[in-house]
Amino acid sequence: MNITDLLQGNLPDGLLDTISKQLGGADTNQTQVAAHSALSAITSAIARNAATPTGATSLVSALDRDHDGSILDDLAGFLSGNRQPANTAMLNGSGILNHVLGNNQSNVVDMITKMSGMDKSKAGSLLAMLAPLVMGALGKARNQQGLGVGDLTNLLRNTVQTEAQQNQHASLINRFLDQDGDGSIMDDLASFGMKFLSRR
Repeated sequence: MNITDLLQGNLPDGLLDTISKQLGGADTNQTQVAAHSALSAITSAIARNAATPTGATSLVSALDRDHDGSILDDLAGFLSGNRQPANTAMLNGSGILNHVLGNNQSNVVDMITKMSGMDKSKAGSLLAMLAPLVMGALGKARNQQGLGVGDLTNLLRNTVQTEAQQNQHASLINRFLDQDGDGSIMDDLASFGMKFLSRR
């Protein structure tokens, strides 16, 4: 089991179109590449943050307090604004990103922009939009399967490792984050993004 599987099992048909509309009519192909990049980056950042005992404890506290997984029950409704959560912190993507990425957030937005060709402001909005989805998937797994701190960190680590092994896309993102946003691999990221788009 990994987070990617959990998310894919809960994503409704037409979600990509919903996200594109929320971003002001973003190109669907660009949105798909950008969303994949963003989800990989968010998962990797959360995994890195939870790799320390303090970070892991903080993650569990955040899940128990704000992310019970109910966002996945009506994802399109929450993302479109047609449904409001009882706990508004559940949708606070900016808060999640500030915690797990810190000063590296703008570098990650640049990375997504280079890989997808999406406008930087839309890439930033997409990143904040998707962060609660990853936390929601973790919260749902914790609630349904009774996952403890160690289980959650293993789930995150396995997800990052599996994605890196199976997907060059995720592997490049992991390298980027491991170097704390070092721009030296930006050309690799941009090159791979363009190749991905050309195959569609």
